[in-house]
Amino acid sequence: MNLLENIRESIRAIKSNLLRTILTGLIISIGIMSLVGILTAVDGIKHSIDQTFSSLGANSFDIRKKTNNGRGNNQSRSDKVYPDISYAQAIEYKALMEANSQVSLSANVSGATVVKSANDKTNPNINIIAGDEYYIPNQNLNLERGRSFSNYELELGSNVAIIGKEISDKLFPKTDPVGQYVSFLGRRFKVVGELEKRGSSMGGSGGDRMILIPLETGRQIPQTGTLTYNIKTSIAKPDELTYVMGEATGIMRNVRGDRLGQEESFEIKRSDSLIQSLNEISGYLKVGGFVIGFITLLGASVGLMNIMMVSVNERTREIGVRKALGATAQQIRLQFLIEAIMICILGGMVGIFLGILMGNGIASLIGEGGFIVPWIWVMVGLTICVVVGVLSGYYPAHRASKLDPIDALRYE
Repeated sequence: MNLLENIRESIRAIKSNLLRTILTGLIISIGIMSLVGILTAVDGIKHSIDQTFSSLGANSFDIRKKTNNGRGNNQSRSDKVYPDISYAQAIEYKALMEANSQVSLSANVSGATVVKSANDKTNPNINIIAGDEYYIPNQNLNLERGRSFSNYELELGSNVAIIGKEISDKLFPKTDPVGQYVSFLGRRFKVVGELEKRGSSMGGSGGDRMILIPLETGRQIPQTGTLTYNIKTSIAKPDELTYVMGEATGIMRNVRGDRLGQEESFEIKRSDSLIQSLNEISGYLKVGGFVIGFITLLGASVGLMNIMMVSVNERTREIGVRKALGATAQQIRLQFLIEAIMICILGGMVGIFLGILMGNGIASLIGEGGFIVPWIWVMVGLTICVVVGVLSGYYPAHRASKLDPIDALRYE
């Protein structure tokens, strides 16, 4: 018997014992489904979370003044207070960095503010942000209607505003907010744009409870203290982020006048720092999922080996006839080994299909994301099926090949 004849004989044996083959394949399917399903779910959840954080600017970093939250042992000694980033420093940094990146400047003008229209007013939970021409794209905000600030409005500090979706729904539920007027902080502003709804992802309302005004306008509003400016730097290529951050550190040290050997009076925070933490967590989840799937497959392989042993016992006379007709021990061993591998592959393909559906279903319940086909885990699953088939089928095949043909023909 050559290899092709062994494959044909294995197919004939599978068809003649179809119910047993289906039950055996289900054992493998469940094991592969748990393995592929868990790993697909982890990949799907990670993909959804990556999209959420990417919308927050994964290719950017923020610069703020350094805050000292530590407490020394000597209570009489106060913590070092670092100076705020001034407007002149922020403008100088932006001018020096604009060749390689897109820099936006902003300042928190007021929080917990009441905004009024002609007929209604909001709760005191509105944030007033002053920003420049790059604030909206750097924060990955989108306009649902209206326009952004013109250069004329930015330079002169006009009383214009872009409002969040929640503010628009509260103050102008039945009318287009663009062209309407709102009042806050003792001034009257014309609404020129409305932001798209961001929702309450990541524990906050994003831009829904925010009003954006020109940076120069925010500087003109009287404050109890001085404004501190936030700097966000965005680049086109995320893989160059580390290099640009190093360049930004050197420029900002020079702008702030930090002497050589002195620690920075500012702090730089990558916007993708949470993504890096999530990547580590997802790595642990994949390891855990692989271990769970491996244990399930280990039980499935034991069940397959047991069924193959039963098959050898049932077909003892058949083995004796083949040996009497000249089949060698190697050919008998190969026949049963191929049969075990084919059962594993058939069961594995069903398990992979079910695992992909299960994993994407779990991922869709947790977060929004596209349908993922994890080709790596598909290949891993098929490889594991072959390995399980070899390991589970080898001993029964070896036992079948060692049967004495005389004793086998006498077997009842």
